[in-house]
This record gives sequence, structure tokens and C-alpha cells, in this order.
Amino acid sequence: MLPLRDFNPTRRSAVVTFLLIVLNVGIYFGVQPAETDVASNVRFNYGNAAIPCELTTGEPLSIGEINDPSGERCERGDLGPRPFPDKSVFLAVLYSMFFHGGLLHLGGNMLFLWVFGNNIEDHLGHARFLVFYLLSGFVATAAHVLLNLDSTIPLVGASGAIAGAMGAYLVWFPNARILSLVFIILTTIRAKWLLGYWFVSQFFINPNEGVAWAAHVGGFVFGAAIAVVVRASRAARRIAARPRYVDDWR
Repeated sequence: MLPLRDFNPTRRSAVVTFLLIVLNVGIYFGVQPAETDVASNVRFNYGNAAIPCELTTGEPLSIGEINDPSGERCERGDLGPRPFPDKSVFLAVLYSMFFHGGLLHLGGNMLFLWVFGNNIEDHLGHARFLVFYLLSGFVATAAHVLLNLDSTIPLVGASGAIAGAMGAYLVWFPNARILSLVFIILTTIRAKWLLGYWFVSQFFINPNEGVAWAAHVGGFVFGAAIAVVVRASRAARRIAARPRYVDDWR
């Protein structure tokens, strides 16, 4: 299922959502090497992106760890020089949220961010949405690392942070209608069915496909949990009592 747009109007402009999309697109075309330059992309990702092994050891990978074909040779011993000795392995977690593995990866993520992010920003407000988005990305990365402690493969993409917005959307707007492409059929579907299907499908992803499903699940669960807490707050109850729009809070 590919969501194209939702029928869930907002009361304020999605400034942060728009700027996040601009930033992701700008970094992809202006900072990352061209998708066709495989060698430069590999070097760029190892030099800047989050890597589970680096986060668990607190130091950049060595030549031996990078070159090991298993992608899981994570050691503290001397395996040769470190190609990126000055890399900030923890700051790389933030950087990774704005890197993408290809044009399709970027396009899909930005589409999901626009469809689901604008309503979450409208509900939380601009500043709180930005904090929520970044925290979702950090939690998503942590979930991936916990299940891949020895991995020496870089993690890139905004999908973990976007999954947080999707989890919140499921809690706050379960009955909002989403215009979606289902195989080759264009139809509308309730958010709860589309997002529920997406969440369950993450557990059936082939581990050899290179998709960080644990990051998706971690971000989604975090977003849903935050949405439940916010909805239960006194401020949220006051907001919910105001006239809103079709399909909200049902």
C-alpha cells in the first residue's frame, strides 16, 4: 500500500515538515555523492553515518572491521588503522536521519513524511513536533542497534523518525481516510488499516533486503506511546473538546 494523500485538513501550515523535506532533499543532492558513484557513497556512509558497532564500542571502525565480508566483525582490538579516526560516532546518529540510500529511498520517505507528518505537526505545534521527530529517530536507531550490536553496516534514512509520526497518526487519527495505491488500484482506506498493515509487515521483511525493520518498529511504537500520553493529558483533553475536523478522535 502506497499512501498518496490524506483527507485530514490542518489548521496551521506544516512549516517544520516542509523544512525537513527540503533539508533531506538538499542533503541528498547537495552533500551526498551521486547514487551512481558507489565507491564514494560507501566511503561517505562509513565516514558519516551511524554504525551499531561504533555506537557500542564508542570508537570508529578499523580497516579490518570495515573490510570483513560478514559485516559483523565488531572488536575492540587492533585490526589496522582507522580510516575515519576523527568521526563523532554519536553525532552520526543525527546525521544518519538525513542521509538516504537512493532516490527511491528518499522519495518514499518524503512522501510518507508529508502525508503523515503535517497532521502531527498541526497537533503538537512546530517546536514540539521537531523534538518529537528527532526523538523518534534516536529511539529508532537505538532499537536497531540493540538487535544488531555487532553490525558494521551503516544505517541511513529518515524512516525511523517518520515511523514515529505514523505511530502517532494511528493513535490520533485512526479513521482518517488515506488515498492509497493498492497494487494498481487507487482507493481510499482508513488510516488504522493502512498503518496497521504497514506495522505488521515490518516483521516479515527478509533480513537480507537491507531494511532496518527494527528501527521502523522502534520509531512507530515510540510515536504511538507518546501520542497516548499526550492524548491523556489535560491539555489534550481541552483541545479535543474544541470543534475539529472530520474523522478526528473517532
